Amino acid sequence: MATLLSVNVGMPKDVQWQGRTVYTGVFKTPVPGRTMARRLNLDGDGQGDKDGHGGEMRAVLVYQTDSYAHWSKFFDKDLGGHGAFGENFTVDGLPDDEVHIGDRYRIGQAEFEVTQPRVTCFRVGLRLGEPRLPALLVGHHRPGFYLRVITEGEVGAGDEIVRTRVGPHRVTVAEVDALLYLPNPDHDRIRDALDIPALSPGWQASFHEVLAGGGGLAPIPVGHEPAWKGFKKLRVDRIVPENASITSYYLAPTDDEALPAVQPGQYLTLRVPEAGDPVPVRSYSLSDPVAYRISVKRETHGAVSGFLADHLRPGALIEVAPARGEFLLADGTDPVLLISAGIGVTPVLAMLHRLAANRDRREIWWIHTAHDAHHEAFADETRSLLAELPNAREHVYWSTETRLTGSVLDALAPPKGADAYVCGPESFMDDISKALVDYGMSPAKVRTELFAARSAINPGITDKTRRQPHPPEGPPGTGPQVTFARSGLSVPWSDERRSLLELAESCDVPTRWSCRTGVCHTCETGLLSGEVAFDPEPLEPAGPGNTLICCSRPRGEVVLDL
Repeated sequence: MATLLSVNVGMPKDVQWQGRTVYTGVFKTPVPGRTMARRLNLDGDGQGDKDGHGGEMRAVLVYQTDSYAHWSKFFDKDLGGHGAFGENFTVDGLPDDEVHIGDRYRIGQAEFEVTQPRVTCFRVGLRLGEPRLPALLVGHHRPGFYLRVITEGEVGAGDEIVRTRVGPHRVTVAEVDALLYLPNPDHDRIRDALDIPALSPGWQASFHEVLAGGGGLAPIPVGHEPAWKGFKKLRVDRIVPENASITSYYLAPTDDEALPAVQPGQYLTLRVPEAGDPVPVRSYSLSDPVAYRISVKRETHGAVSGFLADHLRPGALIEVAPARGEFLLADGTDPVLLISAGIGVTPVLAMLHRLAANRDRREIWWIHTAHDAHHEAFADETRSLLAELPNAREHVYWSTETRLTGSVLDALAPPKGADAYVCGPESFMDDISKALVDYGMSPAKVRTELFAARSAINPGITDKTRRQPHPPEGPPGTGPQVTFARSGLSVPWSDERRSLLELAESCDVPTRWSCRTGVCHTCETGLLSGEVAFDPEPLEPAGPGNTLICCSRPRGEVVLDL
């Protein structure tokens, strides 16, 4: 018979960690006497990160004394008393490889249902001073699990734990954890797990993504193997001025081998040694995917755009990484909205090329804004392409006369079921995306392209003041050069950092992470060139052409799409 040994609660608080403040409820302490288990949590308990913990499906976290003994032996130290793993119930029995998703248990006056394993994140490592622990919990098949409260009631130390129902398909906690986080999952068992009504919606969504060929809990960009490794030299075939500030560069191979096909919406990354030291790296959308054309706006203080405009001539060679990007034109029959501002026209223009080449019969809306007629690039080209489409309409605005806003879009009354592709300055994309959603479009069908650093995902971090990326404080490193392409920053590696993630953080380069040990893939980032070494080795490799920056270090010069 399993037994409840301790009930542990704790309210979220600010904790200092690696020079930052984390708001977390991972610090739990035992409660004397009996406690009410309620629908959302135990009395006196709370969670700091409601996205990853807490709520009806994660009201109570369970961990076993057998796992305490396992980790104490593994780390050769006492890990602390009950609640040290952030659990609400410390139990004798209920091992993860015997408890099933959908099992129900009566404890004291309350009844509970098993909904999912613990979501592995960095906080348990923070709590116990063992940063590798999130990966180890998965690798050793000892994650612990969450309970939903079916019947509210009092619970207390010493209560017997009685199983009242076995979950369908008998998919254990350890098994369902491995199906999501470890390589080569059994898709039939994933389908069994999806057939369990008790499985939490988050894990259901993740498993649907796995079956569809995508990632798991995190948005993992899987993609295809890059067409070539690192940077290769392409020849500038033609140079065409599009207006006073935008110039198009047509690229060609240096041999007789054709360049690989690319998708409309993808971009190329250029490395230009002649433009500065350290060597600057910039990304530009392909404005014509068939012709391998990039179109570059000359910026007032742009080192690369200025060099290209002043020095590049037909026949010159330039270093180019293979096409990448997730801002891609989707197949289907729904209407398409191509919305752009200024130089943001380039990726949606590539999409328009593809639609015109296919004589696509979907309803196509071309909505563009420029400063004035003098600054509108590709006007004749877009109208020629639109003329090839049987169901296209065009709306072009000059910001000197009419600013493209939500009210203007509302007046146009585009179809609410359309797929929208928005590109332009960040504020423009934010405003237009919000306007489209407010208008009634599904957020999942509103896509944006952003060449600047992506928004950060740093769960629990409270001090989120955004600073411009900069070299790290203190003496510069003596290791190989690390370039953050989106942030326009190159710095030498220092062995004082444990990972590329820590280096990025020291430079205030926006980062995305959760587990920090190679489990969740939230940190997965494009590796444009170079090689890395892992410590610890990730449980599942990154997608083709990517790396996990939370557990990798450079083996030589690297360029990251960050």
